[in-house]
Amino acid sequence: MTTPLTSLWRDFLCLFFQRPKRLQVAALCYRGAGSDMEVLLVTSRDTGRWIIPKGWPINGLQTSEAALQEAWEEAGVRNSNAPSEPIGTYTYDKVMRAGLPVPVETLVYPVKVKETSCDFPEAHERKRKWVSPETAADLVREGELKDILRQMTNLFTQNAQQG
Repeated sequence: MTTPLTSLWRDFLCLFFQRPKRLQVAALCYRGAGSDMEVLLVTSRDTGRWIIPKGWPINGLQTSEAALQEAWEEAGVRNSNAPSEPIGTYTYDKVMRAGLPVPVETLVYPVKVKETSCDFPEAHERKRKWVSPETAADLVREGELKDILRQMTNLFTQNAQQG
């Protein structure tokens, strides 16, 4: 039986507690191919957990260009390109400075790394390491990102055969 209070909650009040997802962009930096493929992980600044470079969209840049900017700032990736379309998305709750979680949808752009630098903007704040996609999937927390990483070798092999 639906009561007026239940209807009020369902139709109106629960909307106050639902927050729209915010958008972030991420660079899935990789080198090699097939069984020799490796991906580049960096540590987050706050918790030190392993992530891929990501951040908020940047005014004046396409989302793929903003992902490349994040790859430079957080991992020292230089002179690389990203396609205009993401290879996938993942969601997570980002805890903001006020302590409140905000749902985030992250567009993931593959970046074939041509060059890295040891001197990049966040070098003193982060660690980075190259690992296999399977190892990367074991190290990151986000379930959908784990799936993207585990499918990466197959996805890139199929794309290379088609292109």
